[in-house]
Amino acid sequence: MNMHSLALLGAFLVMLFLLAWPLGRLLARVGDGGAVPGLNWLAPVERLLYRIGGVQPEAAMGWKAYAIALLVFNAIGALFVYGLQRLQAWLPLNPQGLANVGPDSSFNTAVSFMSNTNWQGYGGEQTMSYLTQMLGLAGQNFFSAATGIAVVYALIRGFTARSAGNIGNFWVDLVRSTLYVLLPLSLLFSVFLMGQGVVQNFSPYQEVQLLDPVRYAVPATGADGKPLVDGAGQPVMQEKTAATQTIAMGPVASQEAIKLLGTNGGGFFNANSAHPFENPTPLSNFVQMLSIFLIPAGLCSAFGRMVGDARQSVAVLAAMSLIFVAAVLVAMSAEQAAHPQLAALGIDQGASALQAGGNMEGKETRFGIAASALFAAVTTAASCGAVNAMHDSFSPLGGAVPMLLMQLGEVVFGGVGAGLYGMLLFAILAVFIAGLMIGRTPEYLGKKIQSHEMKLTSIAILVTPVLVLAGTAIAVMFDAGRAGIANPGAHGFSEILYAFSSAANNNGSAFAGLSANTPFYNTMLAIAMWFGRFGVIVPVLAIAGALAAKPRLSANAGTMPTHGPIFVFLLVGVVLLVGVLNYVPALALGPVVEHLELYNK
Repeated sequence: MNMHSLALLGAFLVMLFLLAWPLGRLLARVGDGGAVPGLNWLAPVERLLYRIGGVQPEAAMGWKAYAIALLVFNAIGALFVYGLQRLQAWLPLNPQGLANVGPDSSFNTAVSFMSNTNWQGYGGEQTMSYLTQMLGLAGQNFFSAATGIAVVYALIRGFTARSAGNIGNFWVDLVRSTLYVLLPLSLLFSVFLMGQGVVQNFSPYQEVQLLDPVRYAVPATGADGKPLVDGAGQPVMQEKTAATQTIAMGPVASQEAIKLLGTNGGGFFNANSAHPFENPTPLSNFVQMLSIFLIPAGLCSAFGRMVGDARQSVAVLAAMSLIFVAAVLVAMSAEQAAHPQLAALGIDQGASALQAGGNMEGKETRFGIAASALFAAVTTAASCGAVNAMHDSFSPLGGAVPMLLMQLGEVVFGGVGAGLYGMLLFAILAVFIAGLMIGRTPEYLGKKIQSHEMKLTSIAILVTPVLVLAGTAIAVMFDAGRAGIANPGAHGFSEILYAFSSAANNNGSAFAGLSANTPFYNTMLAIAMWFGRFGVIVPVLAIAGALAAKPRLSANAGTMPTHGPIFVFLLVGVVLLVGVLNYVPALALGPVVEHLELYNK
């Protein structure tokens, strides 16, 4: 750990909190349903969308109607994206003439983008047409993010309502979140990215001459198309020379903006945010990290405004920040430390040089170790699958940090909407535990937390660990699951564990060592993504409905404060306790064993 790393982390947090406060005001106005200052000129567009959709904006919904509308809307979105991929060869805006996507990959991708996961088992520039990227994938980036914001608005209304039977209108929340938040921010961010060098066009891919031709060898084939072998049975190699390179083009900046702001993560290119056309400069890298956390942090600020107590925002943000800072410090330290075997080779100054260099494997030189480790922590603390480095190349402890941040439920800022409603579930659990300790009926924000809410909270918190651990167990049991492992031993197990942690928690990043574009993984991961998303959302909406129906009690001398340091540390403890204990055996078989093996070679 050095001063450069600490300065980068400090600058990131300062900028994040400065931007989150005004955005919180905007998000609170959007959630309250009132006029939005500065964007009131969009009100006619909002009313027009309601008329086109046949929506009565003043008609509120109970939690069941809200959940049904949400599930139907997202299911239709998944079917649309699936159909678009299966037909893209015959549709316009396909200058490369890319073929239709296979059924299992299309299914996986449709569920992935609908669930805000954006897991990509394909190479974007080699698989998806411009139309599929823009209309299907980028469209779902907006709608899945707006869905998360809608759910957290519904939960906040559950806390603020007084014996009400409704939690808002899903269609209104969806439209307002998209129109007043996601679209304006994405437009501004797209312009910034284009200024940094991110491409935005509809041009065919460009064939350019190489300054220095590249010579390489490939196995020769005979007239029958089969590989040729010599007398010893070894393949006969044929020398070739590459004098040109294909440079991919496309509408990248527009998709890049919402991919990050909506904590989606699906890159236009296979290399994602490590690609220079997606993330060209250190400045673009810094702003991209800010954009991932911007709306989740803003929603925390909006939460305090909507419940009428800004101290609640500070408590939630403090708990998130404490866990995040600790995770970043571990990741940076692990990646900046020398490999034990390499360090053993150096003496005196040589050892110091190795220590200063750290682990640059799988990282872009234009970002370096500190910015790459910070990006890895940011993208996995949020449910964003964007990556600017190969997590598969991280050290065992450095790779364990992003894995664990996902396994905590991605509540450390988390996804757009999902992070806050996930942390509020842990807050409900924390006050319940505290209530048991002091012998009082637990309350949170004036609402009594009783057995019904605790059953629903338990379901919502435990559904993802079940999906992760069961999916990992099934994958290592069957040949189809083990066939995708690129590395043997503990690291190969970590690849599978990371994949299911990413899918079930709707992150989308990967260790990149697992060959997951197979019918087995496309199906298994799609199931984990679907239930990881809606297996949490439906209980959260049920909790919102149950809380809304209860009277809101005034605080008294016996009410436990939920805004002070004691509650913050209690909340952090509950998050770590529940999150870590679920995965201790699995982590021991993966990154822990791999780390110990470094000292036994």
